[in-house]
Amino acid sequence: MCGRYYRRSDKQRIAEAFKVGRLPPGFELPTDYNIAPSTFQPVIRSNAETGERELALMRWGLVPAKIADPDSFKIFSTTNARTESILDKSIWKSPFQQARCLVPVDGFYEWLQRPSLPQPPPIEPEEHGLFGDIQSKPKQPAKPKAGSRPLYKFEMPDGAPYALAGLFSEWRPRKGSTHPPLDTFSIVTTEANELTDPIHDRMLVILHPRDYDRWLNDYDEARPPLDLLRPYESEGMRMTPANRLVGNVRNNGPDMLNGA
Repeated sequence: MCGRYYRRSDKQRIAEAFKVGRLPPGFELPTDYNIAPSTFQPVIRSNAETGERELALMRWGLVPAKIADPDSFKIFSTTNARTESILDKSIWKSPFQQARCLVPVDGFYEWLQRPSLPQPPPIEPEEHGLFGDIQSKPKQPAKPKAGSRPLYKFEMPDGAPYALAGLFSEWRPRKGSTHPPLDTFSIVTTEANELTDPIHDRMLVILHPRDYDRWLNDYDEARPPLDLLRPYESEGMRMTPANRLVGNVRNNGPDMLNGA
């Protein structure tokens, strides 16, 4: 699961990179170096009337349209949709068949989940004569504290913005409800590639620009774009250490991109 990403591109760069049509009047898009679930973020979808690509703000964490009360759905984690179950679970199947979007990012973060990278060995009491010949008792591995695990960021080699495969839902209040309309999205994940695998066994689905139109507009039920939900080529990505302070959503700014 990926629960953090970042966006340093401004609205103009995003509009140019993803060939977005006219921006909404007064649309503001400040940079964000620590994007977390439940926050409102820009996604790109096709306008239902004109077919133009448009930017829309949606909350990260998909809420199905058929839910009576969005607040009652907060106990479920819907930030990521697994490729393997996208047609098996109704919560993903409907938006996959009817409401797909691009999620513009400059990179995403992932904490080390797999101990396959070289790690410094712990110093035991019997080593280096620290405690003479006293043998240490077997220790249970300590559960890593929040912010203690190494953190890495994944971006394009040239630092350009790119698009993640997203699904969205438009919830509208029932009669008598005082809850305002709510648009939400989820990001699709797939198995890891060779670059991300030492860190985590999953990765976000990165789409090639050549596939944007198909992802947004091709709703041929006989040929759903499942083939696009594959790991991105490792050689087309760059992985570098990031700041562990990303673990606290209150921390933000360009220094989040620097290993610490």
